[in-house]
Amino acid sequence: MTTAPGSPATAASTTPVGQVPWGEVWGQDDAVAQLQAAASDPAQLAHAWLITGPPGSGRSTLAYAFAAALIAEPGDETAMRQVLAGTHPDLAALRTEGVIISIKDARALVERSYFAPSLGRYRVIVMEDADRMVERTSNVLLKALEEPPERTVWVLCAPSDADLLPTIRSRVRTLRLREPDVEDVARLIVQRTGADPAIAEQSARLAQRHIGMAQRLATDEAARARRDETLRAVLRVRGVNDAVEVAARIVQLATDDAKSLTAERDEAERESLLRTLGIPAGAAVPPAVRGQLSALEEDQKRRATRSLRDGIDRVLTDLESMYRDTLMIQFGRSDGLINRELSEELAGLAAAWNPERTLTVLDQISLTRTNLEGNAAPALALESMLITVASGRTP
Repeated sequence: MTTAPGSPATAASTTPVGQVPWGEVWGQDDAVAQLQAAASDPAQLAHAWLITGPPGSGRSTLAYAFAAALIAEPGDETAMRQVLAGTHPDLAALRTEGVIISIKDARALVERSYFAPSLGRYRVIVMEDADRMVERTSNVLLKALEEPPERTVWVLCAPSDADLLPTIRSRVRTLRLREPDVEDVARLIVQRTGADPAIAEQSARLAQRHIGMAQRLATDEAARARRDETLRAVLRVRGVNDAVEVAARIVQLATDDAKSLTAERDEAERESLLRTLGIPAGAAVPPAVRGQLSALEEDQKRRATRSLRDGIDRVLTDLESMYRDTLMIQFGRSDGLINRELSEELAGLAAAWNPERTLTVLDQISLTRTNLEGNAAPALALESMLITVASGRTP
């Protein structure tokens, strides 16, 4: 469990300048207007909200902006910035870096929801990744969402309301975010990073308008190369041996990617903990504090597992886009292709396959994602999917 909101997903708002805390929210003017009205008028304020939108749409950024507007008095920019930094006492937040949200963390959040606000107008409970709750964890929230204290507001974030149980959905007000256009995301990436406009457009398109992923692709040539290599490798799969080899390669690439994202952070966390405990660099760790170090290492392992699963899920998303493009070509549509760089290869695939086979592959990709969420071994799940790609038939 953490109380820090993390890095904003979006920036360069079209909201009027100076309206803290909305300055970090980008491209969601209608949602901002609705939440601004709710924050200023108790008659429009629901006790629980669900902000939904695709990954990279700025769900969390908007949630913390709303929390700041609720907690701080109008014009109190210091309190607003404390909320955005995750340091205000009236903000309780949960962002999991594991595969699921644990019951322990959910219960701790519920307990804090019953505290009266200490400094601000409201106590706000933000739960990012609310879709990562299993049913029994969701049930922990039900009573708190049904009968929250008068000055407590819950804000949940998820890709879709369908990702939560009906009992949760019936107790919240849902706010759906709009998906930005490729051109809008490309302009934002250019503003943020100074990337070449052509690279920014390509990255926004390949990331399917996921702002964080688009920024990474635009600024990391190796990431773009890995994506291209993976898709071309899948296109070359012709049999079981190819399926096994490519599945192993995908897992290895996802593992390397996860390590590159977490290794530096893991080491910094370890060094910070040792400094806090007064242990000099390179010194032996006393038995009395090994438990704390072991707990940190377990958290880091869970984060690495989540990062690996997220990496493989991103590959599946890319593959879905490739076979979606194939299906569009099969139905005579060449506009709106995501993977334009592979248009020649996909045209050949579209001619060699019938639409039914393409749909079979898309169904198998969806099933693979479901299996991975159920803790299937990644290599085996990918092998099964790629055998379908090679044969057009489910194993």
